[in-house]
Amino acid sequence: MNVVKSLLLILVAASTASAAEAADCRLVAGWEQDGASRTFQADNLFEYMDGDVEGYLIYDFLQMQNLTCKSGDGTLVVDVSEMSDSEGAYELFLARLDPRQPVAPIGMGGQIQAQHAAFCKGTYYVELSATPEKDHTPALQAFVTAIAKQISGSSTPPETVSWFPTERLVSVRLIPESVLGLRALKRGYVAQYVEGKAFIVREESPASAAAVFSQLRARFAETTSAPIADEALQAKDAYLGTLCLFRKGRYLAGYANLTNAPEAFALARALASRLP
Repeated sequence: MNVVKSLLLILVAASTASAAEAADCRLVAGWEQDGASRTFQADNLFEYMDGDVEGYLIYDFLQMQNLTCKSGDGTLVVDVSEMSDSEGAYELFLARLDPRQPVAPIGMGGQIQAQHAAFCKGTYYVELSATPEKDHTPALQAFVTAIAKQISGSSTPPETVSWFPTERLVSVRLIPESVLGLRALKRGYVAQYVEGKAFIVREESPASAAAVFSQLRARFAETTSAPIADEALQAKDAYLGTLCLFRKGRYLAGYANLTNAPEAFALARALASRLP
C-alpha cells in the first residue's frame, strides 16, 4: 500500500471516529441507541435518502453518521454529515432551513422546531427528526446543545454572508449553479430583500471574473456602464427587472428585480463598498 493511500485511509478513519463521537444517544440522559449506527458516503448515500442525494453532494459531502435514539415512546433520528469544508456545511444548512422560522445562535446557525432541529458547525451539518407527532423541543434542544459541544470548528458563518446589507433582508441562500438564472454565474450567495435581491459570486481570479463579466454584458440586449468598482453595467430584463451588476477584483455582485435604475445603482454601489 503506497503512502498516499495510507494517509487517505487514516484521514477517513479519523473523520469517522469524530462523527461517531458527535452522534451518541447517551449524550442526553434517558436516551439509548436503537439498532446499529450506519455510515454513508457519497457512493452509497442513495441507500438512505434516494430522492435527496444530489442536495447533499453539490455541497461537497464526504460522509454521514446516522443513528436512532429512543426514550419511552419518543424516537430521534440523528444525522451528522461531514462536508469538505465549513462553507459547504453552512451552505447545506442554508439550503435546508425553513426561511419562515428564526435562526438560532447554535454553531454557525441553527433551527429548533417541535419535531425537527438542525445546525452547522465547523465542517459538520447536523439534522435531527423526532416522532411521534408532538412537541419534542426540550429533547431536541438538549441533543443539539450536547452535539455542538462535541464538534470542533468555526461557529462563524462565511465572511461573504456578512457583506450583504441587513436592512430589509429576508434570507440568504447559497445557489450552487446558475445564480439569478444566469449560467455564467456558476455558484454564489443570493440575498432576498423585501424588494429585489442581491448576489455575490466569487471567481478564481480577477481575470476569470472579468471574462464572466464580459459574458454578462453580452447577455443583455442593451446595457449602460456605471461607475462602480472595476466595471459595472445597468440593464433591464424581462425576468430580472431593473438590475445593476459589477465586478470588484475576483468578485461579481449586484442587485436585480428592482423597479428603477437609480435605486439599483445606489444599492450596488453600497454593496461594492462592503466587498474586499
